[in-house]
Amino acid sequence: MIKVVPAPDMLIGRRFDIAVAKMLGVSRAKAAVFIETNQARIVGREHERDKSAVLQAGDVVEFELVDEQRPAEPIARNMPIVYEDEDIVVVDKPVGVAAHASVGWTGPTVLGSLLKRGVEITALGAPGRQGIVSRLDVGTSGLMLVCKTDLAYKEMRRQFSEHEVIKTYHALAQGNLKEDKATIEAPIGRAKVSDFRFCVTPGGKEAVTHWDVLERFGEATLAKINLETGRTHQIRVHFSSIGHPLVGDAMYGANPKLSAELGLERQWLHAMQLEFRHPRTHVRTVVTSQYPADLKHALDAMRARHTDGEDGADGM
Repeated sequence: MIKVVPAPDMLIGRRFDIAVAKMLGVSRAKAAVFIETNQARIVGREHERDKSAVLQAGDVVEFELVDEQRPAEPIARNMPIVYEDEDIVVVDKPVGVAAHASVGWTGPTVLGSLLKRGVEITALGAPGRQGIVSRLDVGTSGLMLVCKTDLAYKEMRRQFSEHEVIKTYHALAQGNLKEDKATIEAPIGRAKVSDFRFCVTPGGKEAVTHWDVLERFGEATLAKINLETGRTHQIRVHFSSIGHPLVGDAMYGANPKLSAELGLERQWLHAMQLEFRHPRTHVRTVVTSQYPADLKHALDAMRARHTDGEDGADGM
């Protein structure tokens, strides 16, 4: 089976063997074998079979893995549908579910699970990503909207691209944020030290994050966050850049001891609310979520630590 995939932005400028390894989730040595046997190739440069070739913007990678035996994609049966009508469906995506299929990902996806559950999805959009107008990382839970009709796809894509949709997240940031509300404006680009990390950099894309404090615990702060832009890892990168990485976010500098004590195995970040104009009726529509069990447990544990600390201080 041949699969054609546009070169991911985060891998532009990387050696082809490194890119293939990351895209397929295999070792670099295995990736080199795929390249040498023409099972992985850059379209237009198939004859080169050069593992040291550099991926360029606009490149397309073609895979024909003759020894690949993949199981059928699992269904995310624990993914609630919190809103649905003839045009759109909004799911409460659990952690560990990708937005759509990608090379190297073998877990459940939002799109695949909806289709297997009998939900009709528009054919508009890139192959394998049809109906999707915004995404959440695998490690981030919360609300995600998918379009069922062509009308909805065109209109919701416009609303997201023009920043008309109000996306509200809750995040638990390490440390005590100095202000009760503030805005972070700092461009974000790919970090040179890692294929999958991003950072604040002058050459990056514009990124704007607004936040308001909801609750303070001294060693951490619960904040409500609204995004003007939708850069990859935006909230995680921006809070790390001001010295307050999200609790549980080891990639961006979270304290592993605190994460372990709270029972967290991922960043404390949840997409809580979507507010938009319905694509057909233009009525203002608001969809809300609740904290999933792991984040609620960690937050309750943080509140208990804070209360115990205050009691101890009063008794001194």
